[in-house]
Parts: sequence; structure tokens; C-alpha cells
Amino acid sequence: MLLSIVIPVYNTKEYLESCLNSILACDCADCEILLIDDGSTDGVCPALCDRLAAEHSPLVRVIHQENKGLGGARNTGLEAACGEYVFFPDSDDTVEPETLTVLKNTIRETNADIISFNFSSDDGEGHLTPMEANYFHSEVPFRLLDRPEFLLSMPSAWSRVWRRRLFLDSEIRYPSRVWYEDIRTSMKLFCLAKSIVTIPNHLYRYLQRPGSIMHSSNVGRNREIIEALDDLLSWYEENGLLESYRDILCRLCIDHLYVAASVRVALADPHHPLLGEFASYLQTHFPDYRSNPYLNQIPTLRKLAFRLLEKKRYKTLRLLFRIKGN
Repeated sequence: MLLSIVIPVYNTKEYLESCLNSILACDCADCEILLIDDGSTDGVCPALCDRLAAEHSPLVRVIHQENKGLGGARNTGLEAACGEYVFFPDSDDTVEPETLTVLKNTIRETNADIISFNFSSDDGEGHLTPMEANYFHSEVPFRLLDRPEFLLSMPSAWSRVWRRRLFLDSEIRYPSRVWYEDIRTSMKLFCLAKSIVTIPNHLYRYLQRPGSIMHSSNVGRNREIIEALDDLLSWYEENGLLESYRDILCRLCIDHLYVAASVRVALADPHHPLLGEFASYLQTHFPDYRSNPYLNQIPTLRKLAFRLLEKKRYKTLRLLFRIKGN
């Protein structure tokens, strides 16, 4: 079997059928679909998963488990999968009708370990905004060693398909019950892949909904970005790769911790102590970050946010992003 589609499910009764139907509308030949019911508590999803699996057997299978979080659900699907490759769509998102055809053709044409693609942001009211998931576009297979700037791509698991052996041979798995699990995982697999391709197609629709993890009002959990980066930097150091990738890892730290996480915190509370903690982390691990050669490539809005953060103008930063609506 070529492709296993692993869908973690947790209390998404309003979205699951749309997600699955969008996949079933594709060419599912040489594929399987695994619904991983991750201890749903809404009183609907477990039975809904059973019904959908029965209606579409043997293409769709369901596995019920106690709650292990998004990462734990992906790991369960990974272990149960039969496909050479795995794809991890979230259960509240959808795919385009051509998605599986494009992905399978690309796998067969390139035999790459990772096939990465673009997506559209869906506001839930029918408005789609095309988004780039990858730092650059290359349909010619490459290695991270040759194009280290690929680490600046979105870390999301769902914007690419992965050769399953990358996980099995390395024993890398998604951490359970944490935020930023993709940073802890994708950035290691990028390094281990013998070949990566990026395609320009927008194959995935990412639903922006208020109840999703990254919209959570639990501001304090943004501190988990520090734990995620500690994990990532330790892995690169343990594998003798830290110095080779130091500049790009510094830029990654600036993007995800110093800018993105700081903006999320400042939008909720411009006086939150995490803002100082993020700045201290960057200065401690990358004291020469201001001379990083990748700083010149930061997009304009992010560069403005970077400058406001350095000046500790957190209220201005909050006002800026509220005006931008992002």
C-alpha cells in the first residue's frame, strides 16, 4: 500500500464528516484511512467513527484509545499504518479533490522521503486565502544539508506526506499532550530525510476556528515553545549538527519564539512575564543573533514586530496586530 491517511479525532463531531468526505472524494486507490478516536468525551465522536468506518469498510478503519493528545494519536496511527507513506490531516480540516492524485503521482515520480505542499486558510465562512507552507519551491529533490533554509518552512505535520520509515528507523515520535509538537518532530525528520521535494499546489484547507489549540486563551502554555526548542537544539547537538545549522536554528528561534510566541502573548497580556523570558532565551542561546545572516530575509511585518519587541514596545505590538487582524 502506498499511502496511509491518519486522522486524529478528538471532540470534532461538527467537522469530522466534512474532513472524511473531502478525502473520500479523492482517488483513494492504494490508500487506507485510519480514524484515531483519541478518547473523545463529546458523546458523539466514538460512535460516529464506528459508523463511518462501517460505511466505508475496508478503506476506513477506526482505533479507539484513551486520550494521548494529538501527538499520541498520530503515533498510534503511525504504528498501525500499512502504507509506505503517511499523511496526517487534522479532523477539522479538508483537502482538495485532486490532493491524493497529486501526492501519489509525486511520490511515484520522485521517490522522495518528504513531499511538501501548500495550503489555503479557511475562515469558516467560505473565504480561502492561499498560503505558502514552504520557505522555497523545489520539485527537484534536495537534502537539508544542501538547503538548510528549508528549516524555516512551516513545521506542520499536515502540510506534507512522510515516508513512514523515517519515523520507524529513527524512533522519532510526536510528543503527547504538548503544544508545538510539530517543531519537536518535523525539524528532526527534515534533517534525516535523504530527499525532499516541495510542490506549489495548494492541496489542503486549514480551518481557522476559535476553539483550536493555537487559539486557546491559555496564555501560559506558550511557554512550551521553550521546551520545544530545548528539545530540538539538544537533538541537533547530540547528533553533532548544532554548529552546522546554528545560523538557521537561530533564525528559527527568532521566528517561532521571539516573534510568533511573543505576539500571541502580547495580544493577550502586554505585561506578561513570558515576554521577558522569551527575550532572555534568545539572548542566552544565541547572543550574537543580531548579526545572523538570515535576519535580512525576515518579511516586513515580522521585521517590524522584531524591532518593537527589542524596544519592549509590547502595547504598540498588540495594537499593530489587532489593526492587521492577524
